[in-house]
Amino acid sequence: MAELFDDTIAAISTAMTASGIGIVRVSGPEAFQIADRVYKGKNGKKLSSQSANTIHYGWIRGEGEEILDEVLVMVMKAPHTYTGEHTVEIDCHGGVIAMRKILEQLLKNGARPAEPGEFTKRAFLNGRIDLSQAEAVMDIISAKNEYALQSSVKQLQGSVQKKIRSLRETLLYHIAFIESALDDPEHVSVDGYGEKLLPVIEKADEEILRLIASADKGQMIAEGIKTVIVGKPNAGKSSLLNVLSGEEKAIVTDIAGTTRDVVEETINVRGITLRLLDTAGIRESSNQVEQIGIQRAREHAQDADLILYVVDGSSELDQNDQEIMGLIRHKKSIVLLNKTDLELRISREELEKQTGSPVIAISARENQGIDRLEECIRDMFFQGELSFNDEVMITNIRHKHALEEASASLKMVVSSIADGLPEDFYTIDLMGAYEALGRILGEALGENLVNEIFSKFCTGK
Repeated sequence: MAELFDDTIAAISTAMTASGIGIVRVSGPEAFQIADRVYKGKNGKKLSSQSANTIHYGWIRGEGEEILDEVLVMVMKAPHTYTGEHTVEIDCHGGVIAMRKILEQLLKNGARPAEPGEFTKRAFLNGRIDLSQAEAVMDIISAKNEYALQSSVKQLQGSVQKKIRSLRETLLYHIAFIESALDDPEHVSVDGYGEKLLPVIEKADEEILRLIASADKGQMIAEGIKTVIVGKPNAGKSSLLNVLSGEEKAIVTDIAGTTRDVVEETINVRGITLRLLDTAGIRESSNQVEQIGIQRAREHAQDADLILYVVDGSSELDQNDQEIMGLIRHKKSIVLLNKTDLELRISREELEKQTGSPVIAISARENQGIDRLEECIRDMFFQGELSFNDEVMITNIRHKHALEEASASLKMVVSSIADGLPEDFYTIDLMGAYEALGRILGEALGENLVNEIFSKFCTGK
């Protein structure tokens, strides 16, 4: 494989903190020669003379033969490496100073500092992985729960790539056939081809629509369910946040209106990530600061994935409750009948009738009913279970937009067939769908967009 890069990069690939092991990675055409200048092996052999995929014990030297650290060095030769280039990984002790000293020596001896995500960017540009797999690498690093991790690993293994390539191959076959017929009408006929093409396009569009439909679920798995806690002052919203997070995140007092700004916390519930937002109690107030907090509560409720409406079961419903019920109408919501450890003045049946939402009796103070709440959330969003058997799930908003564009192009093909338009109209929109799908894999992307995507990676990956 021809080399795309003529420089060699180096970076620390593990966290900059005290740990048992640290890794300093070098990649590029001069990786072995640069490593030889700083490495002294126990057997005296140079790394550049060693076999591929071997590990060697020795020391990293500083200025004047000073020993910086005792290390294991892994030698990997192009093209069978992560980046597709010659690669050296130095496993040193995980002290911050030790890792920095080793990196400094590599830079002094010919390497340059890697940019954020540059190792993975080189893997993509060298054809080792496509863009969907490259993005999955970052998703694995930032996974917030086991399901997000599992989904990202499947994408890294090529689940999205295989599905997109299959769709593109189908489209390309028909594009090529129509173009051939138009170029050589005497030998290739397209008479009645629209009727043959229609079911193929409809099936492809159905597959694309299924992928698009998976995106909302996929994003919630990857990023978490935006869960807004609403209710009147002193209903127990902050107590609920503290119970769910397992920490005293919010101040809890008997004074109504204690919470005036949004308190946000990310928690893990049975493998599902919730982005919890505790909001100001909704009521009529003349206090300007409290009014701002109440307005923010309303705004967050509007774009929430899930609303937890906490009701003080020890007091009657009032006009403030009616306003909150209006906020949660037509939204995914769970009503929590709180303070069941006190004498109740509201029935569960009454709340179900007025809200049309599931009602769970809890006591945030006594930590009762929380298990039922967790089960209800899982049932509401994932039908009680999450499975990744053969399902391809879209978790990237860029992929979703490309799929939507492809679907729109295929619908234009269906419209052209229905209107009896010439076959060259089909190829225009078929090619539009083909190119839109290709952008998911990283084909025909501008340099600026590629740079933007990889700039979000951590340095050393």
